Amino acid sequence: MLPATGTTPAAPREAASALVSELRGIDWLHLLEAWGLRLLAAVAIFVAGRWLAQRLGNGLDRVMARAGVDPTLGGFLRNIAYAVMLVLVIMTALTALGVPTTSMFAILGAAGLAVGLALKDSLSNIASGVMLIVLRPFRTGDHVVAAGQEGTVLEVRVFQTRLRGLDHRVIILPNSEITTAPIINYSSLPQRRFDVTVGVGYRDDLQQARDLLVRIARDEPLVLDEPAPVVRVLNLGESSVDLVLQAFAANDDFIEARSRVVEAVRNQLIGHGLSIPYPQRDLHVYHRDADGRPLSELLLRGVADDGDHRPRPPRG
Repeated sequence: MLPATGTTPAAPREAASALVSELRGIDWLHLLEAWGLRLLAAVAIFVAGRWLAQRLGNGLDRVMARAGVDPTLGGFLRNIAYAVMLVLVIMTALTALGVPTTSMFAILGAAGLAVGLALKDSLSNIASGVMLIVLRPFRTGDHVVAAGQEGTVLEVRVFQTRLRGLDHRVIILPNSEITTAPIINYSSLPQRRFDVTVGVGYRDDLQQARDLLVRIARDEPLVLDEPAPVVRVLNLGESSVDLVLQAFAANDDFIEARSRVVEAVRNQLIGHGLSIPYPQRDLHVYHRDADGRPLSELLLRGVADDGDHRPRPPRG
């Protein structure tokens, strides 16, 4: 309760007076100068550090280019190095400004955890992209089968890989799907084997067919002499003896070489009196059922029953 005399208390006025005295006692000019110097130092550190980071990144790029590092891998490493150096520059500038970096690291860690949980699929693609760029299971221009898709590699990026299909479609694959599936690289080696399966009749001369297939492969200019083409017996089929011709060609000549060999096989097998038999089936017709009754009798009885539409005589 207020005093009975109705006068206001002196405590608030004394507190206000003390606050005004303290504010008047602060050397505002010195404080502004100190903050200005800190801000100027922070800006100078940031500008100089960013320029230095760019120069170091460009220098690293030139060094990797001279060392023969793949351009995709070189660009990725340059960006990573520039990002790391830029984070260090920003933290140094904040320290010069007087901002406690410990709390900043804690905030950045919490924010990074939240972002990582929200973008886990994208981070998985990034990690897979790093693996593809570093391990290099294939390169630009290679003919591959990746994630069930076949084509020529156009570009390997951090998030995705672009292929050109055999029908000239652009196929974009997430990197995480590529690293979790088998990868077949047809361009890793300079040559590639193709198989041509041929069926000949059981009455044909098997050795003649084998010699003819080997001669066809050797006469084709696109087929390599080493490793030499071979013919093996693959299977005894229902209608034919299956032979397989195995020959090698350069990667660039694979499709054309196989096409020429298949055409020559068809023409020369027929020209040399050998047959390419079609599937055959034997049909057996039985005239009696399992009880020995003739089938004709059963058929005639069924026709008679179906055609008998005479009315039944009335009862009584």
